[in-house]
Amino acid sequence: MQDLLRQVSRSFYLTLRVLPHSINEQLSIAYLLARASDTVADTLLVEVGRRLEALLQIRKSIQEVCEGRKPRLPEFGDLREAQKAVAHAGMPAERILLERLGTILDTLRGFSADDRLRIRNVLDTITQGQEMDLVRFGDATVDRIVALGTDEELDDYAYKVAGCVGEFWTHMCRSHVFPKAPLNDDTLLADGIRFGKGLQLVNILRDLPDDLRQGRCYIPKEQLSKCGLQPQDLLDATKINTFRPLYDRYLRQTEDHLASGWRYTTSLPFRQMRVRLACSWPLLIGLETIGELHRGNILDGQYHVRIPHSDTRWLILRSVVLYPSPTAWQGLFDRAKKRTFRDQNPH
Repeated sequence: MQDLLRQVSRSFYLTLRVLPHSINEQLSIAYLLARASDTVADTLLVEVGRRLEALLQIRKSIQEVCEGRKPRLPEFGDLREAQKAVAHAGMPAERILLERLGTILDTLRGFSADDRLRIRNVLDTITQGQEMDLVRFGDATVDRIVALGTDEELDDYAYKVAGCVGEFWTHMCRSHVFPKAPLNDDTLLADGIRFGKGLQLVNILRDLPDDLRQGRCYIPKEQLSKCGLQPQDLLDATKINTFRPLYDRYLRQTEDHLASGWRYTTSLPFRQMRVRLACSWPLLIGLETIGELHRGNILDGQYHVRIPHSDTRWLILRSVVLYPSPTAWQGLFDRAKKRTFRDQNPH
């Protein structure tokens, strides 16, 4: 299972691996199930109706396991073949993930009733967001770009596919890792939700060019209209000066969410080093990504932002080395935030 997790989770694998044993397996299985449903939703070589059917079958199978019933496993033949057709040589991870869904569900069955319920709830919410995406963008193409309508729709989507994960993560930690720690649970949950939303917005803002070329626009049409733009205009790199103020506003909103995520992280008990490190790494990588997005023309289809693995490894090493000093460790986020602010104000 760990080998499959490493293949499909990419950089998030390190975050999952560092978690305490008491929650490592539960969060890993929840992640694999979310990846399986995401793989189904994103298999473009299969028509939308079939993907939607398979997505709903996955949701039902999870519900059946969590209720103690024997699940009726979805048939994935066409989806596996589609994944095989597009898989990179030697890396058919998504196809293997679908093939091993039964084994993943068997592991889920072995968890406590409370943990199964938490996993069911978060997967219900995530798959609802994926279902909304499939329905919303079902007929979208590069020649017919479909955009979200309002900021409220964007916020709802960010909650369904990522904010709810911060909520789930918090409930798992409170149950298994630090159940008696004197924390403000309302604030912790609110910051955890913003944490997840922030990470999702980083993905949305970074992947804008690729999404547009698939006919999807997560920048709300209402806000584009206020700038005199239509979704189709975002295919034109020369429109960046018109688009930049709106795009920068979303980058700042994302940064505010990540700041709440850092507050979440530093509010956790200091002795819970594993959980705090696991939280810190995606936040710091997210801030670095925002800084890069400020510098380039996101409407240029050739512009792609990926933080190099060497930078990620250095970031992780520094976070571990500096952890014993709270002031130095806090400085990791403060310095990253200053670099982001400087990128917004180069002069």
